[in-house]
Amino acid sequence: ANPIERSASPSPDFAEIRFSTDGTATILMGTKSQGQGHETVYKQIVNERLGVDPARMRVIDGDTDRVAFGIGTMGSRSTVIGGSALYFAAEKIIEKAKTIAAHMLEASVVDMEFADGSFSVAGTDRSVTLTDVAKASFSPDKLPKGVEPGLFETATFAPEDDTYPNGSHVCEVEIDPETGTTEVVGYWVVDDVGNMINPVIVKGQIHGGVAQGVGQALAEQVAYDPDSGQLLSGSFMDYAMPRAADFPDIQIAAHAVPTQRNPLGVKGAGEAGTVGALPATMNAVLNALAEAGVIELDMPATPNRVWQAVRDARSVPVSP
Repeated sequence: ANPIERSASPSPDFAEIRFSTDGTATILMGTKSQGQGHETVYKQIVNERLGVDPARMRVIDGDTDRVAFGIGTMGSRSTVIGGSALYFAAEKIIEKAKTIAAHMLEASVVDMEFADGSFSVAGTDRSVTLTDVAKASFSPDKLPKGVEPGLFETATFAPEDDTYPNGSHVCEVEIDPETGTTEVVGYWVVDDVGNMINPVIVKGQIHGGVAQGVGQALAEQVAYDPDSGQLLSGSFMDYAMPRAADFPDIQIAAHAVPTQRNPLGVKGAGEAGTVGALPATMNAVLNALAEAGVIELDMPATPNRVWQAVRDARSVPVSP
């Protein structure tokens, strides 16, 4: 299966970076992490742009008492939109800090260069770290005229259009026609989600998405008693979700084509595994069952449904 997905539709989100008097930084985000690893990724974005040690940052998200604005987490938008807002907030930090650093080093702002968390005067060995600039920003006597004390900036970002992550999923299954049992014996994914800020987290999300998609294709079902209408799969005791033992080693590779629609070059990755796993798994099941004459099967492909489909196909007379 070769899925193409829309993600991170045009909508704004918010980011703020606040330095404290000790040089530590607080990142305030309008998105909300639900276990995806946002805190790690946001710290990486700030570390990459500002050179601040992740151990000297903390992330606050979803706190309406402290975060000025936010749309939330949905549609694989958090890094694409929230992360881009954070990038632009970091750019504003650099611009203000550059003015302060120039004053501290008795140099012209136009001669200031910033790299690896430090400001330096072009053509000299004079430099000052962003951390020291942040500390100095709270002392009015160390600031140039007209610069307000403190080092904190906000930014919002709204993309002009969606991003389109895409990929290719290959699923291999083996089916026992006597029992209808389907075993996934191989699974391979090549995905383009643009630049991967944290490849381990991205691959983990794809892995989890594949597990969810395969589970929906083969087992997960909202079942009701036909006579009473009573829900039969209302708890995890009865709702058939896949377990680790149900999967082979899922092979995941990246084919990154950075998007031009945000400064990070990232595309949404949160749903990439699921959107490809559903058709890939069902295509594999139907391909395997084609030898038995089965041409159609609804999800979930439970053992009972597979066994019944094989039985029905074998009972259909073959046209001369």
